[in-house]
Amino acid sequence: MKQQYLRVLVAVGVLTLGSAGTGSAHASPASPPGCPAVAEVFATNNTAIITDPADPRLRTRLHRFDHEVRGIIRAHGAKPGSSTLLDGVFWSDELKQTTYERSREFEVNRVDPAGLRHIADVIRKQYHQESVLTFRCLPRNAPDTDAVQIQAPGVSPTRLHDALLADPEARERLGGGSVTVDGRLILIAPLADLPLAKKLTAELGVDWDTAEVRYGDEEFVG
Repeated sequence: MKQQYLRVLVAVGVLTLGSAGTGSAHASPASPPGCPAVAEVFATNNTAIITDPADPRLRTRLHRFDHEVRGIIRAHGAKPGSSTLLDGVFWSDELKQTTYERSREFEVNRVDPAGLRHIADVIRKQYHQESVLTFRCLPRNAPDTDAVQIQAPGVSPTRLHDALLADPEARERLGGGSVTVDGRLILIAPLADLPLAKKLTAELGVDWDTAEVRYGDEEFVG
């Protein structure tokens, strides 16, 4: 998966480090306030560049992929939670047009940062992705906080596509985002770009008061 096409997100709370790279779960922290789980992983098995929103590959439910990723999470000492199907819309600077991706979001518990990074790398290698984005969910004023995750209702892939086309700065700096099948936007942005992300959500017709903002630390694994 090319970095500009899909981000694979992992959100983690403030944890105690275990054995680096082993995927072991020596600590079982509670979910941070405002986070549904210790971690979230946004992942795909797609390696194609899809530019047609009517492409039949965008109708897959990724059931087998769901089962396989849960197996990876368990095999490396963590506990999988619920999974959500997503439609991603991303801007390709190389192609100068939007690309599309079907993916799934996985909640993960009972994992430390080193183990979670290892899980992300296993997913990256197994599904031939270029990189995996991790996002540790942290307090807003934590020293490592450098990014935000924004979730907001009332957004469709078509509206996200149109908003990215209409806002060159947003599409080039933010890259794109994902939408759940019931119309909930999920957008990851550097903390420095929070004003731009807020502007994009307004262009999508979202009332900022209905948006949920989580702060944290993002990292690409790859």
